[in-house]
Amino acid sequence: MEAIFLEWLNLFFRWFHVITGVAWIGASFYFVWLDNSLENPPQWKKDKGIGGDLWAIHGGGFYEVAKYKLGPEQMPTNLHWFKWEAYTTWLTGMALLWIVYYVGAESYLIDTSKLALSPWQAIGLGIAFIVGGFTVYELLVKTPLRHNGAIFGLTLFTFLVFLCWLADQLFSDRGAYIHVGAVIGTIMAGNVFFGIMPSQRALVEAVNKGEAPDPSYGAFAKLRSTHNNYLTLPLIFIMISNHYPMTYSHEYGWVVLSAIIFITGFARHFFNLRHRGEFKPLILILAAFMLIALAGFMAYTKNVVTPSDNTIAIADTEAMAIIQSRCASCHAAVPSQAGFASAPAGVALESLDEVDMHKTKLIDVTQSGYMPLANMTKMTDLERQQVIDWLSQR
Repeated sequence: MEAIFLEWLNLFFRWFHVITGVAWIGASFYFVWLDNSLENPPQWKKDKGIGGDLWAIHGGGFYEVAKYKLGPEQMPTNLHWFKWEAYTTWLTGMALLWIVYYVGAESYLIDTSKLALSPWQAIGLGIAFIVGGFTVYELLVKTPLRHNGAIFGLTLFTFLVFLCWLADQLFSDRGAYIHVGAVIGTIMAGNVFFGIMPSQRALVEAVNKGEAPDPSYGAFAKLRSTHNNYLTLPLIFIMISNHYPMTYSHEYGWVVLSAIIFITGFARHFFNLRHRGEFKPLILILAAFMLIALAGFMAYTKNVVTPSDNTIAIADTEAMAIIQSRCASCHAAVPSQAGFASAPAGVALESLDEVDMHKTKLIDVTQSGYMPLANMTKMTDLERQQVIDWLSQR
């Protein structure tokens, strides 16, 4: 009953997280596009304090959008704020992190081949990792480095590479990726809560008092919004990475994640420039070549256990005994492993027919070391080789 309840919680918060994430990311993309696409307004608009405008058509109607340099002469009756998309995305993401990786720490967060941790030790490390990563960013963004986009970007990327490596030393492969994602998501939500919203409140307060707003408030809010824009694509990748074990279960998974963070952020730069009227397709071409190079690196360095030559496979009964002890605690109609209400991905391995049905997938995940998950059932190297040889000869 508890496992079924957790699955429903997982489903609800994952669904909620995706919905709010779409709203937040959509708003981020739209406003960066809007800001970069503003044109020089006519003089009569400049006289009103408008710094840029644009016309658009959507949904069967025309829209006229104007942005003030600082603020309007009088505060409008209805002013729309964009904050709850960010807050609810972060809150649902943290809830999902707790439900999947903290409640299920033994299955999804701990890898005893890296560190022998108790669940609470692993959870404590996870929380400290997120808080520490966010704190370092907040310290960095308040230094003079923020005034030089290239230097700040390089510094932040270097720090993210360190986080990728550190997470790989502390957590399971999947747990490492998701914790780097949690740091990025916390940085982005923190930019809204600690930077963008206070700056916007200061602008509103100045207009309400009839004062000229301090331009530094708007500039700092825009800077943080731009940082969020570049972090969006890396975060989306991490959100879906659990579907692609070839990335996080790779021997150099932290290098793979670091490369993808750089490539996706670099590709995003093309679109930001394009919105400002600068068309530089070489950026996308280079990003594509970097992705191909990454795929080649992963294929060349992948640590794969291959079938042995001229080896007589173990008997079916011996092979099934290994599968029963190392795999079927999760992959069963009624799993005995805590936290599982049903067989993951619908793959049950309780009979020889079921194993034959999933043979190709089993060879792949056993060769790569992806399964057993975090090797929590402690499959030995010999057992892994025996199962691969047996499956390959069936």
